[in-house]
Amino acid sequence: MNMKEPERLFLITLLFCWVDETAAVTVHSDPAGDGGVVQIELEATVSFTCLAPSGGGELQWFRNKALVDLKEGNREERSHLCVWPVTREDNGAIFRCQLKNDASVNSSVQLEVLYAPQLNGTEQVSVKEESEAELSCDSRANPPVTVVWRFEGRMLDLSSGGYIATNNGVTARLTIPKVIRANHQGLYTCVLDSDIYGQRMKSFQLSVDDKTMKFPLEAIIAGLVVVLCTAALAVVSRWKRIVKCCK
Repeated sequence: MNMKEPERLFLITLLFCWVDETAAVTVHSDPAGDGGVVQIELEATVSFTCLAPSGGGELQWFRNKALVDLKEGNREERSHLCVWPVTREDNGAIFRCQLKNDASVNSSVQLEVLYAPQLNGTEQVSVKEESEAELSCDSRANPPVTVVWRFEGRMLDLSSGGYIATNNGVTARLTIPKVIRANHQGLYTCVLDSDIYGQRMKSFQLSVDDKTMKFPLEAIIAGLVVVLCTAALAVVSRWKRIVKCCK
């Protein structure tokens, strides 16, 4: 049966692997890479095949700088390595294959793990009036996301209301240094926008309670000491009078 042209092209694309032709050791990847970088989805599987020249000897694999333990029969001239499932920690990892007896003969590929931010649901947050409130959401994603905060469904104006917004690529935070119920109580939403995965959101229902009156503990202790000392002096004075009368 003759294969149709679209099917043939699809098969060629599926089987194609990136090859580093500049070294005597070559690495093939599935899925294919581009310029030594392999893009892969989170929790997917990526496999590598390392080929050495005929009679080249034993091969070694490294993940970054750590030696990978290979089984017998998977070291001579052709070596296979499989990563499954791919995790966030694999993002940026470099897999290098080299000759055991000549580390200068090597070839490597780098993983770029694509994953969406993990956000959902609503969190209840309660704070005292005039205290500090901090709302945070996990902003880890690849490619990186843009972060927008909303208040009661509208984009939050960070220039007013005493808000401070930060994002270090791991956690996006919205800080309110001094909460005022009339201004800050309500529904906040952390919106992460990804070019690949679209929007992910998490909401926070901020409730502001009456502030707690703080008692001056030091003054109370000092007052108790004065009262106790006065009472003790009164008892001593009274006792002296009783003794004097009995003589």
